[in-house]
Amino acid sequence: MADDKPIVQFEDFTKLDLRVAKVMAVDEHPNADKLLVLTVDLGGEQRQIIAGLRGFYEPDALVGRQIVVVANLQPRKMRGLESQGMLLAAVVGGEAMDNVVVIGPEQEVPAGTSVS
Repeated sequence: MADDKPIVQFEDFTKLDLRVAKVMAVDEHPNADKLLVLTVDLGGEQRQIIAGLRGFYEPDALVGRQIVVVANLQPRKMRGLESQGMLLAAVVGGEAMDNVVVIGPEQEVPAGTSVS
């Protein structure tokens, strides 16, 4: 199994609130070289998500895109700013992080749409 992560029960998976969000704005984090600050719309609710995408995406390339986020993750401070969720991304190259690819729907769906 990849990364030797444990098998989880289906009930644990159903606790995640995965939703489609539309990226409304992206700024570089003022206190971190690798972080971007995204403002996303979750269907009438705006949130701030901090993500380690700097160097992989230019901020303007993310604006307007739809992404998948974990909406019910406990907020956490990241270098002084609060992240109110987590986006999903594929990490190519493992620890070397050769590339990071943000995950989103194949076609546009309403912001806030549940992912299962």
